[in-house]
Amino acid sequence: MGSERISIPSVDLADWFAPSPRIGAIFRMLVSSRVLWRLAYGTVALFFTWIVAHYYIPGKGFTYLIEFGEMNHRVFLPEVKAVNHFEVPGSHGYDGQWYAQIAVRPHVGDPELNAAVDLLPYRARRILFAWTAWAAGFGDPIRVLNAYALQNVICWYILAALLMRWFPPQSFENFFRWGTLLFSFGLVFSMRASLVDGPSLLLVALGMALIETKRPFWAALVLGVSGLGKDTSVLSASALTIPNSRRPRAWILWLSQVVMILSPIVLWVICLEKWIGGGNSVGTNNFSFFGQAFYHKALDATATLLAEGRTPQSVALFDFAVLLGLLAQFLFFLVHIRWRDSWWRLGASYAALMVFLGDSVWADYPSAAARVLLPMTLAFNILVPRGRWWPVVLLIGNLGVIGSADFLRSTMPDTISDCYVVEGPWALRFSSRGNFGVAAEYGSQTWWSPERERIPGKRTEDYWRWSSGDSSISIHNPQPFGIVADVSFGLATVDPRTVTVTRGDGVVWAGPLKPDRDNNAWIPGLVLEPGDTVLRFHSDRPAVRPEMGEHRLFAFSVRDLKIVLVGKH
Repeated sequence: MGSERISIPSVDLADWFAPSPRIGAIFRMLVSSRVLWRLAYGTVALFFTWIVAHYYIPGKGFTYLIEFGEMNHRVFLPEVKAVNHFEVPGSHGYDGQWYAQIAVRPHVGDPELNAAVDLLPYRARRILFAWTAWAAGFGDPIRVLNAYALQNVICWYILAALLMRWFPPQSFENFFRWGTLLFSFGLVFSMRASLVDGPSLLLVALGMALIETKRPFWAALVLGVSGLGKDTSVLSASALTIPNSRRPRAWILWLSQVVMILSPIVLWVICLEKWIGGGNSVGTNNFSFFGQAFYHKALDATATLLAEGRTPQSVALFDFAVLLGLLAQFLFFLVHIRWRDSWWRLGASYAALMVFLGDSVWADYPSAAARVLLPMTLAFNILVPRGRWWPVVLLIGNLGVIGSADFLRSTMPDTISDCYVVEGPWALRFSSRGNFGVAAEYGSQTWWSPERERIPGKRTEDYWRWSSGDSSISIHNPQPFGIVADVSFGLATVDPRTVTVTRGDGVVWAGPLKPDRDNNAWIPGLVLEPGDTVLRFHSDRPAVRPEMGEHRLFAFSVRDLKIVLVGKH
């Protein structure tokens, strides 16, 4: 009796949900249908397209993705200052702003570039995607900036297609591995901040595909080029097939492939040393002693999570999820050793890198570690075995996707974040010289931050900015000709007053304002000459504080500013 095995009947998934064999058969057919899974993959691609579309700002293109910081505006290149781009108000921005400027002027020996880019010797090592953006934009600054911002997006689509080599559209598990990798925190972070990690991952994946198809020299060429995009990509040399022979020729061929991978970045660093010096060529606190920075990050993330509580609103939860996922990936390569597997060697190389990453890579939220270790995430999703309890490991290793959803939601721009809309024919709105359109700017320092609300029964939001005194709005016309426009807006006030709007020496609108009333203004046939048209708002009374506890002074607010372009002047 003790030696007998207990037979447990298998349960078909269809039997759980289907009330009859016929419906069960239909369910099985749908689940195994390649057409259905291809549709699912296509839906994910469309969803990503929908997300990216939200980052487009009329007149400024996709420059929101680069995260230029308003507080760094004074050091930007003249070409960048001259074009209409988005700058994050009151912020120092993020690393993409430095790489984007190298793309605008990829002459690394230029002293002006050195003054405009933080840590140029360090960032210039990753020159590849600055070159490709410059070439795609034909050297035109606004085209180059948009090309640079969209490189991550284009590489995402190519990577999505390439990943179907390992995750063909034929099962839920393949769909899960494919989708969680494409929306992994590191890849989303790279796309959202226009960084080099996403495009570099594509090159690593392409190199791995070439290794699998027995094209080692082509693989070495691709992986060598990838080192110019992200210097840590040279770790992919560990994936080259190790000779299974004692013949010297086999080892010479293998060594030549390693040299092909290492040579581009080594030669480029030597050139940079000669042209601009080394400076801080490694990056401040990028590396640390074994596991020290990770230990600091784990303590900090755990303490923050326990202090703030497990609430979906807290970034501590998402930060902890990303950290736990990376830890699961690291432990997988530590325990599930497969020396002869190219994918394992790739993932293990980055797992080893993980324990030496410094505090500046792990610090804060979002942590840069998730994007630095993207090849480890790729190898993890490919190598985790199927069946038994392995899906649990796969799930834990991809917990960072939770953070991706919050990251995208919390960083998505408002379509009317500048508190105005422009309507009219495309040929009037946008210059033929680039993605550079008619735009308005609240010019003086008396404007308070933008506000908005959705009024019941209206399909769109109301938006406005309060002013603490006399103010101005500048409307920029990038065309070489004048444009006739109808300008409309609402004016609100907390006490009776009169507001006058002037252009130059002439009054274009004036009228009394009443509290709690719709005070609508309309300036028909306003001619916008090439360059800037400045509308100045003047109130006959000083600003007041509307209520106790309100620290701001209010004179009037401009609401729902709309610029409708009618025709050429």
